Amino acid sequence: MTKKLIIGAVIVVLVGVGAYFLFRNSSKDVVIIPGDESGATGTDQPPTGGTPGVVDKTKTVIGQSAGGRDILAYHYGEGAKEILFVGGIHGGYEWNTALVAYEMMDFLKMNPTAIASGTKVTVIPVLNPDGLAKVVSSTGKFAKADVNTSQTVQVSGRFNGNNVDLNRNFDCDWQTKAVWQDKTVSGGSAAFSEPEAQAIKTYVETKRPVAAVVWNSSANGVFASNCHAGVLPETLTIANVYGKASGYKVYKEFNFYEITGDMVNWLAKQGIPAISVLLATHEDTDWTKNEAGIKALLSHYAK
Repeated sequence: MTKKLIIGAVIVVLVGVGAYFLFRNSSKDVVIIPGDESGATGTDQPPTGGTPGVVDKTKTVIGQSAGGRDILAYHYGEGAKEILFVGGIHGGYEWNTALVAYEMMDFLKMNPTAIASGTKVTVIPVLNPDGLAKVVSSTGKFAKADVNTSQTVQVSGRFNGNNVDLNRNFDCDWQTKAVWQDKTVSGGSAAFSEPEAQAIKTYVETKRPVAAVVWNSSANGVFASNCHAGVLPETLTIANVYGKASGYKVYKEFNFYEITGDMVNWLAKQGIPAISVLLATHEDTDWTKNEAGIKALLSHYAK
């Protein structure tokens, strides 16, 4: 009897040890779908709440900024039709365009059925993390109270780590010396010379979204895109869909002053319907208006 007890105890120990190593190794293959949306990566602190070695399918790093900060894209829904939303191209100078993107992400998390089957929504809340970090000391989600109120600091935050205006770095009428209001700014050494512009170029050319919305501020309107080939019919359609729902005035072009190297105009050159939504001010997100526009656009592509 004693011999049998000893043998039994040895078997139990061996089984326990085997199970330990089996589960320890298999845990490395776990995939967690919900992800941290702090966006604090690159030269900032790594995201909190994540698990080392765990794959997060809800977000991807599409590239890095001139200053080495990750540019994050967040994905909602699954389907062949992808709609792209981009904020923060002018970083800390237009910090409210990043906030409205984060508000959209909160809305999509709370209302997943807003995205129809067969449709995927991608949100890039901060295309210029270097510029945003100058003004809010972060590249992730932040509060209005975190914003440095100095106008000098905010203006410096318009540009990336190479002091280039990213919305003058795209391949539509690109020039190295560009214009912003009455100022001369750098458009970079060549079209797509900046890593941020190159990152979105690669993403767009790979994914080919059916439409794109880029937030800017502040002109209080929806602007269609065009790169010398006329406004695409679908661009005009989505401009009117967004404008009618939101209450923003719709413009066929941005003609307040001459611009070169503009992102949405480059998208038009690629045959992708794209609109710029310019918030009313530099301080507010106009969330009620943008929520209505977003819902209308998602409904349009649900058909």
